[in-house]
Amino acid sequence: MPDVSTSVRVSTGWSAPAPTGADHTGGARPAAWLGAPASGGLALPAADPSAAQLYAPRGVWLDDDHLIVADTGNHRVLIWHDPRPPSHADADVVLGQPDFTTEGAQAGGRGPEAGMRLPTGMLVHDGRLVIADAWNHRLLIWDEVPQRSDTAPDHVIGQPDAASVDENRGGPCGPLGFYWPFGIAVIDGRFWVADTGNRRVLAWDAIPEPGQAPSVVLGQPDARSRDENRGEVGPRSFRWPHGLAGDGGRLFVADAGNHRLLAWHAAPRGDVDADLVFGQPDFVEHGEFPYQPQSATALRFPYAIDIPHRDGDAEPSMVVADTANNRVLVWDSVPPASNTPADRVLGQADFTTNGENRWDAVLDDTFCWPYGVCAHRGRVAVADSGNNRVTVWEL
Repeated sequence: MPDVSTSVRVSTGWSAPAPTGADHTGGARPAAWLGAPASGGLALPAADPSAAQLYAPRGVWLDDDHLIVADTGNHRVLIWHDPRPPSHADADVVLGQPDFTTEGAQAGGRGPEAGMRLPTGMLVHDGRLVIADAWNHRLLIWDEVPQRSDTAPDHVIGQPDAASVDENRGGPCGPLGFYWPFGIAVIDGRFWVADTGNRRVLAWDAIPEPGQAPSVVLGQPDARSRDENRGEVGPRSFRWPHGLAGDGGRLFVADAGNHRLLAWHAAPRGDVDADLVFGQPDFVEHGEFPYQPQSATALRFPYAIDIPHRDGDAEPSMVVADTANNRVLVWDSVPPASNTPADRVLGQADFTTNGENRWDAVLDDTFCWPYGVCAHRGRVAVADSGNNRVTVWEL
């Protein structure tokens, strides 16, 4: 393992240390750190990527078989086939680049047929890997999680072919195109996409086939509209919808640009009002409050959300990346009412503080703009984008 400054507390295995002193984490501790270690402060990775380095990761997936990271700044996705790799371990597979050392969008210039441009959201469902290739305005689908690097996707959704990368397929907004698709989720069998640049959320009854129109358009009056907040902030508008999660028919959307979450008690079949709001006092307010103490209900640019219901948990929790507050909020059960306070906070000493790395050195339990979260079997993986790493926590 590379040398690490004594000011950086790093766990090299998966035995989480016991917390010391009073805290609001509920005993959660980071157990592993993926990405090259920083020596006591913020540091960009080396110019030449490697199998262990990360640059501004914005998405992460964790299950029984894999740990997968959208290494967004390196325009690639890394796969560890061991779901519990030791800290700073090399990835097993790279997608979007021909090898672990090539950098640059579109596979270092080879083209979008083999490459990516700023990938973000991802998931594995029924053995299939889906990646939101955000700035190529498309989804990439592999029918099996690749075992070999530089494996081309089996399907491209949102573009007419694998060489096309224009927003909205090079034309006006419509039902078949995307503009910066960031978040994706499968909820009770339905496939959801946060089509961020079109300020809408789309749903299909299953992972879509190429050329298949969505069955639901949420956040806009029709499939050809894309106005920010549809002209006025309200209970069915979005500024930057980003993360998606749900269980038991419920749908939660992280509406990052409005500093809030919206939730529907039943996953909508059309463009209908949300039932709950989190992070704002009502469905109309949308302000940001950066220069004051935070709380267990405040949100600033929440970019990601997860509800780990995939394993049939009897009482699933909810995990939110409260990105600009440099923390992750945890609810021990899915909140039933608007602005239910979070039960735990990760990355800060309490609910009132929000400094990047707690205005200190990069420690194993600090965050700098966490963009992605994935919860699975009592663990939470966090794409800690500003620190160029992923940390995995034991709850």
